[in-house]
Amino acid sequence: MSTSADVGTTDSMTAVPGGVAPARRRSWRPDERWRRLLASTSWCWPALITLAVGLRDSSRPEVWRDELATWTAATRSTGQLWAMLQHVDAVSGLYYLLMHFWVSAFGYSATVFRLPTALAMTAASVFVVLTGRKVFGARAGLAAGLLFAVFPSVSRYAQEARSYAFVVLAVAAANWLLLRALERPTVRRWLPYSLSIALAGLFHMVSLVVLVPHAVVVVMRWRRERGARLPLGHAAAVMVAMLPVIPLVLLGQRQVQRQISWLPTPDLQTFVDLWQNLFASPLVSGCVIALCVLPAAWPRGRRRAVEIGLIAALPILLVWIISQGSVSYFLDRYLLFTVPAWAVLAAGGLTALRPRALIPLGLVATALLGVQNQYDIRMPDIKEWTDEKAAARIVADGYRPGDGIVPVRGDKKFMMLDFAMDFYLPKNVRPTDVFQARTAAQADDLYPVDCSRPDVCAEGFQRIWVLTYGGARDPYQAIPQAQAQVLETEFTAVRIDTAARGLVVSLLERKPVAA
Repeated sequence: MSTSADVGTTDSMTAVPGGVAPARRRSWRPDERWRRLLASTSWCWPALITLAVGLRDSSRPEVWRDELATWTAATRSTGQLWAMLQHVDAVSGLYYLLMHFWVSAFGYSATVFRLPTALAMTAASVFVVLTGRKVFGARAGLAAGLLFAVFPSVSRYAQEARSYAFVVLAVAAANWLLLRALERPTVRRWLPYSLSIALAGLFHMVSLVVLVPHAVVVVMRWRRERGARLPLGHAAAVMVAMLPVIPLVLLGQRQVQRQISWLPTPDLQTFVDLWQNLFASPLVSGCVIALCVLPAAWPRGRRRAVEIGLIAALPILLVWIISQGSVSYFLDRYLLFTVPAWAVLAAGGLTALRPRALIPLGLVATALLGVQNQYDIRMPDIKEWTDEKAAARIVADGYRPGDGIVPVRGDKKFMMLDFAMDFYLPKNVRPTDVFQARTAAQADDLYPVDCSRPDVCAEGFQRIWVLTYGGARDPYQAIPQAQAQVLETEFTAVRIDTAARGLVVSLLERKPVAA
């Protein structure tokens, strides 16, 4: 009599000499299950570290003028925001809209205001791990996420209320989704890639240059496989992604001279300097570049290293070339979206080292090289050289209902000192802006409009606070001449305070009327 059973069941039997004996169970060992679990959740450790480092002392740096631009846009109604975007900053429109709903729900203390970018960087670290795992393996994926988490530039922009962290997230997702689609180029895999590219462009148009190295990688894969499905699928995915982006590109081109005309045409020295700024640390950037070279000498990883290296390096070269024209886009924070690819490439080099004990040593060394930079980027004056919070404190301490305020504008309006006062002053301290004829929201702009008759606008005020830049005890330094003349003629400075770094805070009282 013979018996048979399915292999792998608990009652399966195997014939042995002299009779039958139970077969061995086909089951995972506990240590194998543990390894699988660790591999599947390896992304959570870099994510937690990225979030923790990003949130540490996030309220300490002064809110600087670019963040104040975010604040003034986010605190408007959706109608006012839409009207402003027709004239300026359309390229930041999606981010401003997102922040509008965030501020409406949670307020705008410095930490809360910067929290969305910390969350975006945290999510980006997950895609860095996934990309590293797909390119070089599970160990490299974990190393890539940990490297990304300790880069000083990552925590620097995780603590800034601007769109750059969201661009990093969108491009990091696009990198992984591209590699995933290349393995099986189906519509279901191309559509998420299209969405990530569209979001990258909507958050910052410069990031669209990543499409060039993506296309090169697609062509490299196509040359080996020779199937039309791959390039056609990628081309279709890009066209779908561009549908919401093209109108923004056209509108942004009309506004570009006003927005970034201050950027100089980059030379070779600018190109060299970018590398240390990209990681916010000369030592960390040198370490990353050294690690990135290693996969080129690794036979099994050379092709994959070339692909991810193109995604990391080619956008920087392309933006430098494009910036030789009439408009420059070459700025470290505009190219921050390349950092995820650099982290993956560096992790590929690090995990190729033997013995394997060098891997944790390399991670610790990279983190230690950036410790001083991590401290520096959390200094109060890292983003703004003036202490506007201290100036607001001075005004709040001496405020009386009915007081006016004159924050310097004129040629210095881009510094947004008026918005800084609005941001930092308590809600119950609201001096009237003396020389403001229309608010920025009423003017559909980033800046308010000053009144044409300063003498008329100053009528009715008995006390006026004047804030201007400089260390000298001159209450009228940089104040437009017509405004300064009215203030000097009709008011007397009864207090001049230079305690706030880089600012002069003066209290003026109206002169008695001659009998």
